[in-house]
Amino acid sequence: MFRPCIDLHQGKVKQIVGSSFSNGLQTNFATDRPSSWFADLYRRDLLFGGHVIMLGPGNEDAACLALRTFPGGLQVGGGITPDNAFDFLEAGASHIIVTSWLFDGDRLNFEKLKALSSKVGQNRLVVDLSCRRQNNAYFVAANRWQTTTSLEVSAQSLENIGHYCSEFLIHAVDVEGLCQGIDLELVEFLAKSSPLPITYAGGARSINDLRLVHQQSNGLIDLSIGSALDIFGGSGVRYADAVNFNRSFFL
Repeated sequence: MFRPCIDLHQGKVKQIVGSSFSNGLQTNFATDRPSSWFADLYRRDLLFGGHVIMLGPGNEDAACLALRTFPGGLQVGGGITPDNAFDFLEAGASHIIVTSWLFDGDRLNFEKLKALSSKVGQNRLVVDLSCRRQNNAYFVAANRWQTTTSLEVSAQSLENIGHYCSEFLIHAVDVEGLCQGIDLELVEFLAKSSPLPITYAGGARSINDLRLVHQQSNGLIDLSIGSALDIFGGSGVRYADAVNFNRSFFL
């Protein structure tokens, strides 16, 4: 299934190449349209489960505007901690997405994960395990994907973390925003290894990628499409086609 997104940077809706945060920011798309415009579009098309990602500070107001526009329809992540989680849930988020706060240095602190899960509820927590490849393995990238941690995305780590959340969000950082194709090897690994639903993001360039992810995962993995979408200035995927792909499962 197609999952929409609203990526926020400096208070504006943008599409950014994920790997460029550490070596000179590369922006694929920026607009003066408010976050609410996109949230209302997703609301009207019944696209539940999209994610609002705050890429750095100064995005809280724009995030809450989107959440209030589509209450119960969007997840939110980026700088989420126990101190602000309920602010976003009260603004209308269906789930909170967390990564960086869970890490002490480059190691995942399971006590933090357990505490946050207990506080907000496992059913409202999504853990972002966005990752980059090193040799023949994938390791979680935190802090806007600038810090590669020691946590390997493996069947065992997915199982361990899956006890405390309801879903995973996983960007393939190496291909994020490039529109050069998905990391099919990662998709196939996740499909056979994850105990929970997953939204994969990174590299989607055509509607065929949406079909491919659905087929290769037997419908277990949803695909987020960003820079390739025409509503974000892309030419690879028509938003209307992505919406119709979802609708075809309910006809």
